[in-house]
Amino acid sequence: MNVLVVTSVDAECRAIVAALPRESTVRVVVGGVGPAEAAAVTSAELARGGVDLVLSAGIGGGFSSMHARNVAVASVIEFADLGAESPDGFIPLPDLGFGRARYQVPAKLAVQLADRTGGRLGTVLTVATATGTAESAARLARRYPDAVAEGMEGAGVAAAAAYHAVPVAEIRAISNQVGPRERASWRIDDALAALARAVAAAFGEEER
Repeated sequence: MNVLVVTSVDAECRAIVAALPRESTVRVVVGGVGPAEAAAVTSAELARGGVDLVLSAGIGGGFSSMHARNVAVASVIEFADLGAESPDGFIPLPDLGFGRARYQVPAKLAVQLADRTGGRLGTVLTVATATGTAESAARLARRYPDAVAEGMEGAGVAAAAAYHAVPVAEIRAISNQVGPRERASWRIDDALAALARAVAAAFGEEER
């Protein structure tokens, strides 16, 4: 299987590449931070052809019982802040009649990735503005009660994959809790190591 892994930054890319077998059909690229850059780079890569699966992979924030070094596997990728504000609250883009904000990961694939990585299945949210307060985190948790993680690229990668008719998945290793930005508590190195192990477990063993 030819897998394209899209990360947001060099550190994620390097960690994953180092964990994969030397001879691998998994190609890892840096797509940039945020859904727009991720979509643009993913689409350009997919236009070259020869990709069977796209994986958005990176570190991110965890909801509820997800803690540092845990792994989240998307059953659904949701663009959580794409829509409009109203006096009655947030209106998602599909409810406005303007497009798509939810991308379903093939169910069998999502379960396989969770089994291989030991990750927890659930909705992985994509946001263009990283959550930074307890109030915002609580609102997201109420709107998406099965959310396990938050990132900034998954829906962009998924939109490009949908355009090119290629299956998509997402794996996030948790570095911190979604909510107040308490950088002293973030476990970046631990999350990068967990991310590398997860991607290698998902796709590396079948190539050995």
